[in-house]
Amino acid sequence: MSNKHFETEAIRTQLERSHFQEHSTPLYLTSSFVFEDSEEMRATFMEEKERDIYSRYSNPNTSEFVQKVVKMEEAEDGFAFATGMAAVFSTFAALLKSGDHIVSARSVFGSTHSLFINYFPKWNINTSYFDINRPEEIEELIQPSTKILYAESPTNPGVDIIDLELLGAIAKKHNLLLVIDNCFASPYVQQPIKFGADLVIHSATKLMDGQGRVLGGVVVGKSSLVREIYLFSRNTGPALSPFNAWVLSKSLETLAVRVEKHCENALKLAEFLENHPKILKVKYPFLKSHPQFQVAKKQMKLGGNVIAVEVKGGLLAGEQFLNSIKMCSLSPNLGDTRTIVTHPASTTHSKLSSEEQLAAGITPGLVRISVGLEHISDIIEDINQALSK
Repeated sequence: MSNKHFETEAIRTQLERSHFQEHSTPLYLTSSFVFEDSEEMRATFMEEKERDIYSRYSNPNTSEFVQKVVKMEEAEDGFAFATGMAAVFSTFAALLKSGDHIVSARSVFGSTHSLFINYFPKWNINTSYFDINRPEEIEELIQPSTKILYAESPTNPGVDIIDLELLGAIAKKHNLLLVIDNCFASPYVQQPIKFGADLVIHSATKLMDGQGRVLGGVVVGKSSLVREIYLFSRNTGPALSPFNAWVLSKSLETLAVRVEKHCENALKLAEFLENHPKILKVKYPFLKSHPQFQVAKKQMKLGGNVIAVEVKGGLLAGEQFLNSIKMCSLSPNLGDTRTIVTHPASTTHSKLSSEEQLAAGITPGLVRISVGLEHISDIIEDINQALSK
């Protein structure tokens, strides 16, 4: 990153202005680009000249969005995708071959778990899980064929924290690629590359957009690895659309100020719920009661916007709580301006067996709250009235 601060880079990283001298980057809604002559076309396709060819490969809007995330994460290069899951799948598919092995934290997003368990084994790519509370298990799981060490931190949905510095040291010792899903934190809160990550993945649909409008994903990191992901994606076509890239690039201009407020609201709500008689347990990275509080303080600037709470009374109480919500939204999304309440066991992680859910820390009464930007008093009032029912 340059000497400019995070907020400045987010706003001032722009394409060069056209002859119209526009202040805000315009939309480039085009599928392809025109060449001056056959020689320029030949040189571009041979990669002797760098310029846009086709929007499945690159587009000015997509490039601007990627450049911003690269600077925010202090990475070397990146590529943008149509969704966060497209970023996850393409990263693994581009870098792994038949016979390779993944070591992953057990607490991962439900769709990522499905990739590991239902789809990658078709291509003889297998995964071993470690318990996030027992990191000493990691080295025991590493095989000669292990290529990637993977984790989310904070985890989805239990907001557990994994020591990224420890993962970085293990990956370096065993010559593994460390891939971190940084979606729950955002680059403003946490930068995994500083702790040894080779690649960082985001679902840009979440905090990066921040307003529940568009889908998107991005992976950034070492240029040699991104090159492999780019070549795979150029041929398989999971590219981000120019319009969504334009929306996301503009959204990044306000990421810092939004995330600051998200985290401020989340901490206040977590503190309120920690003492609530209807709540069995509250987990938020910057609560001192969080099991990995010290690790969170070491690697995170703020605690994020997601709280995991367990309602007393299990599944039925959790359902009644959700059905009593008035203002907050019931939705599977997160990182929105609107506060969103989700029941992971019956929604985002419903494809997991009950045993798999419990192993990932998902109890029947667990509720995930993505704290929005409404006034904190109104958020607390709605959550409290729902709990009272």
